[in-house]
Parts: sequence; C-alpha cells; structure tokens
Amino acid sequence: MANFFETLPDGWTIYLWLVIGAMIIIAVLFWIRWGAQNEQFDEDIKYVIFDEQDKDKMTPEEYAKSRTVISSQIESRKKFLAEDAKRHNLEA
Repeated sequence: MANFFETLPDGWTIYLWLVIGAMIIIAVLFWIRWGAQNEQFDEDIKYVIFDEQDKDKMTPEEYAKSRTVISSQIESRKKFLAEDAKRHNLEA
C-alpha cells in the first residue's frame, strides 16, 4: 500500500483534500436541511423552559409569548407523535 502512494505523481494530495472538502460541504448542507425540516432553527425555543412559576420574573409580553410558544410546541409534539404512531401502525 505504501508503494502505491509513492508511485503517484506529485500534487495528488490536493485532489484528496478537494474530495474530502466537497464531502464535508455536502454533509453540512444535509444537516442544515435536516435541521430546517425538523424545526431546529426556532428562535422562540428559549421560551420553552419557562413555566407558570416564572410569571413574576417576566414582562407580560414575554410571558404571553412563552405561553404561545409552549402551546405551539405541544401541538407540534402531538402532530409528530400522531405521524409516528401512524407510521408504526403501517409497518406492523
């Protein structure tokens, strides 16, 4: 195997780096696409950690926003679980 690499002409490593770089770019694009499709770039996700006990620590607008975000997250979870259950019922 070492002899194979020694017989290659000079400058072959740049092509190896180009191929590896292209593979990394494709992987990153795939992960970004996956994240966008799975609601991973939601900036309002920070409101999910708040609950009813945090009402006094927040402004009324922030508290209303947190309740809206939590209700939308609950609906999104119900939708996901329903789709998951439907998919598993079809497989069974």
